[in-house]
Amino acid sequence: MENQRFKKVMSATDILVVAFGAMIGWGWVVSSGRWIQNAGVIGTLIGFIIGGIMIYFVGMTYAELTPAMPKVGGEHVFSYKAFGPNGSFICTWALILSYIGVVCYEAVSLPAIIQYIFPSFSQGYLYTIAGSDVYLTGLIFASLCTIGIIVINILGIKAASVFQTILTVIIAGVGVTLVVASAINGEPSNLDGQVIIGEGFGSVKSILSVAVVAPFFLFGFDVIPQVSEEINIPLKKVARVLLLSILCAVAFYGLVVFAVGYALNSKDIAGAMEGSGLVTATAMEKVFNSTVMAKVLIVGGLCGVVTSWNSFLIGGSRAIFAMAEARMIPARFSVLHKKHKTPVAALLLIGLLSFAAPFFGKTMLIWLSDAASFACCMAYCMVAMSFLRLRKKEPEMHRPFKVKHYRFVGIMATVLSGMMVVLYIIPGSGCTMTKEEWIIVGGWTLLGLLFYVICKKHYGSRFGIVNLHN
Repeated sequence: MENQRFKKVMSATDILVVAFGAMIGWGWVVSSGRWIQNAGVIGTLIGFIIGGIMIYFVGMTYAELTPAMPKVGGEHVFSYKAFGPNGSFICTWALILSYIGVVCYEAVSLPAIIQYIFPSFSQGYLYTIAGSDVYLTGLIFASLCTIGIIVINILGIKAASVFQTILTVIIAGVGVTLVVASAINGEPSNLDGQVIIGEGFGSVKSILSVAVVAPFFLFGFDVIPQVSEEINIPLKKVARVLLLSILCAVAFYGLVVFAVGYALNSKDIAGAMEGSGLVTATAMEKVFNSTVMAKVLIVGGLCGVVTSWNSFLIGGSRAIFAMAEARMIPARFSVLHKKHKTPVAALLLIGLLSFAAPFFGKTMLIWLSDAASFACCMAYCMVAMSFLRLRKKEPEMHRPFKVKHYRFVGIMATVLSGMMVVLYIIPGSGCTMTKEEWIIVGGWTLLGLLFYVICKKHYGSRFGIVNLHN
């Protein structure tokens, strides 16, 4: 069976750009204005630092567990070894929702981005759903992009990684250009009135409103353990690259938000929000006094959509493969392409969902981001608990990278990610999920229960068994 497993072809650069590209999507272009209006420039930075601290503590647990158990599925294996099949099912099923949520988010984003670059793009009005217009041209474009990215991934992880590297370099270049130009041409006075929004508890609530969504824009490093069987570098180095990807992403978002606030005053941001909504592009236009540069930034954002889409497609397909291989979902999803060694059935399943998402319009973006972030925080909490349990249950397990002060790290990762989950549930927290978001989470939970019952009955004693041997 070994010759049917994945190919070890990924370098350190490959896994860094896959993780970083996953975390830097379209949000830095489309959401910076909303963050600044909700929490202020410094408030947003604090919110991202809080979210980043939570992600980093969780990342530390991943950094130890990934080299210790370099198996496809990552979190699926960690939670299985710590809590058995049931815990593994819950953790991985939640993680898959977060991956699919991002993939669908990016599929919905694409037509909107092209519309900003080419204002006459939207043609062939079809219908309006939840206040969002759906056009034929947008659906066709999203469908063609879905086909293209699925084909690239079927051709192999190396092809997807090269594609990812090229686009990530473009994103980084555009981001650095904005930050440098803002530092030169921006004004400190632009920060007046938008440092931190609100006073007392109001300011705390506004900062938390950013902190609680930050994980959605920062998760992506967890794609690395999903492809651990395809990585061709020393295991200890994998841990360092994983942690580096988190630091790079937090720094990128922080610098972009500060650049926007330094370039635009509160009136400029309000005007941009009422117009295109692309405040980051407006900032680029102002610091260069050029509409062309605004479109250059949007192209960088377009690259971010594709890199995030590509990374989560890689991670989601591997997580589905791992569950199918353990007979937790239908075994057909564990089939690998004979030549390219890629999980074809899993890729096609996610591709099918990507096709469907644009039919629900742009309002779907908010629903998907919140539902995916909630599911991601749940999975992170379970990984953190797995980390603590395995230190106690299997202290002698070989760990190429061993976290110092593991109790503190593990408890912080568990508590912080758990708090994020609770904030989505508690009414009035400022982060509570809406009815539509609960429908997404609830529907996914019911589907998981259905798979659990059917597969447990069908596979019997083979249900949930993970092969931990190389």
